[in-house]
Amino acid sequence: MSSPSGAFHLKSFLPLDRQRAIVACCRTLIDGDVPGYVPVVRGGGRMHVRMLCLGRHWNGQTYRYEPTRSDYDHAAVPPLPAELADLAGEIAASVGMTLRADLCILNYYDAEGRMGLHQDKDESPESIAAGVPVVSVSLGDTARFLFGGLRRRDPIDAVLLKSGDAFVFGGPARLCYHGVSRIVPSTSPPELGLVGRFNLTFRQYSLPTSG
Repeated sequence: MSSPSGAFHLKSFLPLDRQRAIVACCRTLIDGDVPGYVPVVRGGGRMHVRMLCLGRHWNGQTYRYEPTRSDYDHAAVPPLPAELADLAGEIAASVGMTLRADLCILNYYDAEGRMGLHQDKDESPESIAAGVPVVSVSLGDTARFLFGGLRRRDPIDAVLLKSGDAFVFGGPARLCYHGVSRIVPSTSPPELGLVGRFNLTFRQYSLPTSG
C-alpha cells in the first residue's frame, strides 16, 4: 500500500498460540459483567459492530471519552488488562514508536460488520499533537481495511488485514481516515474456533505529566 509516513502493516505479527490466548481474553471481556453492546451514534444510526471499551469509554453520542457508559447503561468502564497494554507497547516499539496505552476499543464484527471512514481524534489534544500512535490488532476473519489521507477526499488504499496482523499509524499518519468496508467470512484460522473478527485498537488518551 502507498502508506503515508507513520503507517505500518505488520503481517502475521502474532503467532497462532498468542492469537488463541488473546481471542480467549476477548471472549471473556466482551461477554463479561460489563458486556459489549451495539452503540447508537449521533443522529440515531446503529453501528455495525459490537463494542466494548476498556480503560475509558467512548460515548457515541458525544464523541468523547468518559469513565462510565453514560450513553448506554451507566456502568463503570472495565480496566484495560496489563497484558493487552503491554502487547500494544510491544507492537508500537517494533516500528520505533512509543505507546503507553491507557484505553482500548474492542470490536466484534460478524459477517455483516463494517466501519465507516473516520478519524481517531477524540483523544486529548496533547496526545494527538504528539503523534502518539494507534495500534490495531486483528483476530479471526479477514477484514478489508480502508486507509486514506488526512482529508476525507484523499485517495484510499484497501488492505486485507488477516488474523494475527497488526496495523500502526502515528506521527504524520495519526489522523488519517480509515475504516472497514467488509468482512471476508470463513477466513478465520480454524485453530481459533472463531466465527467473525475481533479487532482491538489501542490508544493513549493523555500524556504523562512531568515534574
